[in-house]
Amino acid sequence: MIVRPRPSWFGLLFARRGSLMPRIAGQLLFVYALSFAVVAAHGTLFHWKVTLTAAPFSLMGVSLAIFLGFRINASYDRYWEARKLWGGVLIETRNLARQALTVIAPAVRAVPGPADAEPTPAAPGDVEADVRAFVLGLAGFAVSMRNQLRVMPADSGLHALLPAALVARLPGLRHAPQGVGLWLGRQLQDWRAQERLQPALAMVMEQSLDRLMGLLGGCERIAGTPLPFTYSVILHRSAYCYCFLLPFGLVDSIGWMTPLVVGFVSYTFFALESLSDEIEEPFGVQPNDLALDAMVVGIESNLRELLGDLLPALPQPDENCLLR
Repeated sequence: MIVRPRPSWFGLLFARRGSLMPRIAGQLLFVYALSFAVVAAHGTLFHWKVTLTAAPFSLMGVSLAIFLGFRINASYDRYWEARKLWGGVLIETRNLARQALTVIAPAVRAVPGPADAEPTPAAPGDVEADVRAFVLGLAGFAVSMRNQLRVMPADSGLHALLPAALVARLPGLRHAPQGVGLWLGRQLQDWRAQERLQPALAMVMEQSLDRLMGLLGGCERIAGTPLPFTYSVILHRSAYCYCFLLPFGLVDSIGWMTPLVVGFVSYTFFALESLSDEIEEPFGVQPNDLALDAMVVGIESNLRELLGDLLPALPQPDENCLLR
């Protein structure tokens, strides 16, 4: 996503980054060229005067603006729901990590001594190796979730978070986050079998793990169900036909001001359509999509802080104000 300080009102008029101008520059140049050609030809096309007025464009413009508003709202609903789901991932992973660090009983360790000596628990405050692996596994689940949604290699970014044997199995799975979730669930099962986790507390942690898998399913629903293609086709055709015909309806009334007015109207329609296309798929890597890389690093940082580890550096926007 684009992260930058808001410019002044004057600077905002000429802001280039985040304006979608690079993406729609070709279409705008074509509309400008068409408008100048129409003005130079006085609205004549192949020796035939195109007798259009501004009246039909007023009616079509209102309906097109309403239709475009529905399109951008539908796309933003998908974007905002995806952001809420990832916020839920942060909450559930923090809850599970805190529970693992506070309710899992320490493993009993044998100490050298007489044969009848009682085994002693680990020192208070020590993080057991299996508890530590579970907490880092929660961060690995978030990374695996990002990899699945962005169609990245299943083991990307996981070697420092998950056991090597589990990471080696993930590329062979069709759904890697499910494999990570199964590993986390089996860890809870082992703690119950060792009587280190009380059944009532195990149920609470299982419910949190279930909600985590539900959040993954919600993201997959968004990623796997695009807006109907026909919806995009109708809007695209309507917007472009409107902007291509608009110079013929304005040339007789405003003359050489036609390219300026047509360019402004075209920029509004083309930019809104382009923005709706970007945020319709919020898990991509386009400038206005969700910054999933920064989110998974933020989750890992939260969990490592609970473990007392050194925190990874948080991603910062690049020179183009783009936060991945």
